[in-house]
Amino acid sequence: MTTTGSPGIRRAAVLGSPIAHSLSPVLHRAAYAAMGLDAWRYDRFEVDEAALPGFIGGLDTAQWRGLSLTMPLKRAVIPLLDEVSDAAASVEAVNTVVFGADGRRRGDNTDIPGMLAALRERGVGPVPSAAVLGAGATASSALAALARLGAGEVTAYVRGPARATEMRQWGERLGVPVRTAEWADAAKALGEPLVIATTPAGAADHLADAVPDRPGALFDVLYDPWPTPLAAAWSARGGPVIGGLDLLVHQAVLQIEQYTGRTPVPLSAMRAAGEAALAGH
Repeated sequence: MTTTGSPGIRRAAVLGSPIAHSLSPVLHRAAYAAMGLDAWRYDRFEVDEAALPGFIGGLDTAQWRGLSLTMPLKRAVIPLLDEVSDAAASVEAVNTVVFGADGRRRGDNTDIPGMLAALRERGVGPVPSAAVLGAGATASSALAALARLGAGEVTAYVRGPARATEMRQWGERLGVPVRTAEWADAAKALGEPLVIATTPAGAADHLADAVPDRPGALFDVLYDPWPTPLAAAWSARGGPVIGGLDLLVHQAVLQIEQYTGRTPVPLSAMRAAGEAALAGH
């Protein structure tokens, strides 16, 4: 693995395990091209928790400007950072690392404002109640976004008492009332004004047959394959659907702003590149 390069080159990358599916390189490269940032490079690297300290420690920070992190690294990276933003600290999850000119490593979470921007783009505002399917880092970010959106009570549908306790604790920490329910009852979630599905591919497919005739809004954070059976059934019944590509684009815009210090970032060009890449699968 080479983490250095030619003088004048500026580098960024997405890290995770697995990572081959990541659409981040497509989006970032499209933005750099549209912005005329010809010296910028964006790659992806298969890195797990054990390899993360060595990878970050081996970077030439004269060239490297930032990292995008996916699972399982969003919490593992925190001890390696010099500074963590309030947003990232609120959910103990970092998806963005920025290398400062002074060599300091700053962690941020662009998933939270990215979710909020994606919801608002589709006209979703404050709701009296909402449901979250699943637990984990993305679910806690969803709770943070719902708190900022002005949602009322949130019901989290999870597997097992440990995850239920964790989600209630996140709700207390983030200032949004959270009650929990068994995953076996997840079909009940679909009647809420807003449903955010944070589960892995296939986990919520069985819910497609339970979509109500007049659904509220669905935010399904998956993007490949797309649409998911749940998203397709939701659209077929006339409900608005926000997808994982919407989240990925909005959070990537915020990352690029931090990496490059440049605005505006061309969201439409990034979305078009992402849609073309997914259509080509």
